[in-house]
Amino acid sequence: MYVRQLYKTTFLFSIIFFLNSCDSKNIKNNAGNELKKETSPYLLQHAYNPVNWKAWNPKTLALAKKENKLLVISVGYSACHWCHVMEEESFENDSIAEIMNANFISIKVDREERPDVDKVYMNAVQLMTGSGGWPLNCIALPDGRPIFGGTYFPKEQWSKILMSISKLYKEQPEKAIKFAESLTKGIQESQLIPLNKATPIFTAAEAVAAVAVWKTQVDTIYGGFKGAPKFPMPNSLDFLVRYGYQFKDKSVDKYVNTALTKIAYGGIYDQISGGFSRYSVDEKWHIPHFEKMLYDNAQLVSVYAKAYSKEKNNLYQEVVTETLRFVQEELTAENGAFYSSLDADSKNKIGEKEEGAFYKWTLEELQLSIENDFELFKEFYNVNTFGFWEKDKYVLIRNTSKETFAAKHKLSLQGLNETISTWKNSLKTARNKRSKPSLDDKVLTSWNALMLQGYIDAYRAFGDAAYLESALRNANFLMNTQQRKEGGLNRNFKSGASTINAYSEDYATVIQSLISLYEVTLDEQWLLHAKELTEYLFTNFFDATNKMFYFTSKKDENLIAKKYEVIDGVIPASNSIIANNLFKLGHYYSNKKYLKTAEQMLNNVKEALLKNPGNYSNWMHLMVHFSKPFYEVVIAGENALEVHRELIRNYFPNILIAGTLKENNTVPLIAYKFNGPETFIYVCVNGTCKKPETILQNAILNIKR
Repeated sequence: MYVRQLYKTTFLFSIIFFLNSCDSKNIKNNAGNELKKETSPYLLQHAYNPVNWKAWNPKTLALAKKENKLLVISVGYSACHWCHVMEEESFENDSIAEIMNANFISIKVDREERPDVDKVYMNAVQLMTGSGGWPLNCIALPDGRPIFGGTYFPKEQWSKILMSISKLYKEQPEKAIKFAESLTKGIQESQLIPLNKATPIFTAAEAVAAVAVWKTQVDTIYGGFKGAPKFPMPNSLDFLVRYGYQFKDKSVDKYVNTALTKIAYGGIYDQISGGFSRYSVDEKWHIPHFEKMLYDNAQLVSVYAKAYSKEKNNLYQEVVTETLRFVQEELTAENGAFYSSLDADSKNKIGEKEEGAFYKWTLEELQLSIENDFELFKEFYNVNTFGFWEKDKYVLIRNTSKETFAAKHKLSLQGLNETISTWKNSLKTARNKRSKPSLDDKVLTSWNALMLQGYIDAYRAFGDAAYLESALRNANFLMNTQQRKEGGLNRNFKSGASTINAYSEDYATVIQSLISLYEVTLDEQWLLHAKELTEYLFTNFFDATNKMFYFTSKKDENLIAKKYEVIDGVIPASNSIIANNLFKLGHYYSNKKYLKTAEQMLNNVKEALLKNPGNYSNWMHLMVHFSKPFYEVVIAGENALEVHRELIRNYFPNILIAGTLKENNTVPLIAYKFNGPETFIYVCVNGTCKKPETILQNAILNIKR
């Protein structure tokens, strides 16, 4: 269960009625419920619960109002371990189902399909309890205003809560309504982002001060934030890679290397097949919650690829190579789209669902799979007290580099790599005989865009044409399949159908990846698509009063609160991505509206950013864009592609790239820079260019940190 402390308010709601606990067999409803009609793997998991689940839609909400029944809004996702636990304990229980069916309209929500619903009710639970997570369970008035909420509840507690709140609403509805009014007001007020009317001023000194605050919060031994559980937070690492480079901060460089190394050594990283689990429950990245999410793997590929471009660390290349192989084997559809996740749970030897069953090992199982050099294997992967988990199980974890290990045992590095490869192949063969975790095969636009970005960043770092091919296949899928005929995007693709009007998160990530795709191909169609989608954002998501973008389209149904996404979580906030996109597109197209909007958006969050930079890591990129030198690099001429391929292999976080093989006046940044067959490299700041160079290395000298 993912729990994150945010803040507490004075909202309190006490349940004072206590009933005897239910004790009934857990059975599934053979007839099924309305979720049978859905395509979400998570909703389908609950289609044969005895609870009369319904999907979130206008029909369901109208029914609640008609029957004057409270809503149970239960939110989760298919790979969520604790969601499975609560289903087994409560939602498959006949007695609890009877209570829910008699007194409530029960709604199941896939948070990945409907993040808009999830965000509203997560906000409510955080206001009530100070924390949040999944499964998210909220009880609300028939009109959707919440009155109670929490995360996982044991069966007996959930039964008492249901009966108590039902009794309260029937006997004293005014109390429930009064609390709902207060809580809803709190939710609405918590979403307000005022327009900062102060003159926008962003300085390098402010960025340094913000990182100084950040340094007090991080774990310098293992990486990540102090304590446990530990989340990789790839966008934080991404910014710190950049900060160490531009500010020449060796302590940050050291921290980033520690974090990336320890994560790659840990059990959170699949030492056999590559790919990352969601997070670790301990401080040393050892024991994960074992679900593998596309968005984590996508963003971590980007971070490791960028770090490689900067440091040329072979471990980083190994992680990217193995993770992309995992994505290709397990999460890639025939049409070039990417599936969402692999479950944390799978069947153990006796056929029961168990968290991590696919990934953990007994000593005996390892001995049967590793025929040679078993003592060496045990030492390398810590089949000892360091790598021990629980009962008789181990999760593989490293704590030393290959170079150090090879030197200790007087082995060649090549020989050790060959031995490790043999170990991995043997264990992979053995593991593939086990019951595999379930696949969530829905395709989400924003997560696909993040994976597209990962492939682009990997291509920039390593020049592997297969990475670019995968990126182009996915980009074509997004543009050809996920675009709506009337304009805009859909969020979801499942069972051959593209559905659900997209959220600002989808537009932000797609635009970001299209800009990046242009930078590695110089194919202008991707830049034009990015600009078109940006204009759609302004028309359908922009709030002119504060210059921010709503999470939901103006065309969508109104929930109890209209949200802006500004805090960078595991995935950066949609507004922070949009602001960075506007900064780049503003430079490409000499568009003052884009640049001014980006500036104002950053100004709106500046105060919060300086106080808590860890929650605004992607905004920090924009602050550095504004406060340090930022360059437009234009390559024009018949050999532009050759020069361009050499340029993109370098780590330059403070440039954007444009280029053309012919005269091109459609992109203002490129216009009038083509001068015949000879290829020139222009390094410019805000459209003002230094003397063009014909040798790339000479041009690079003009790019300052």
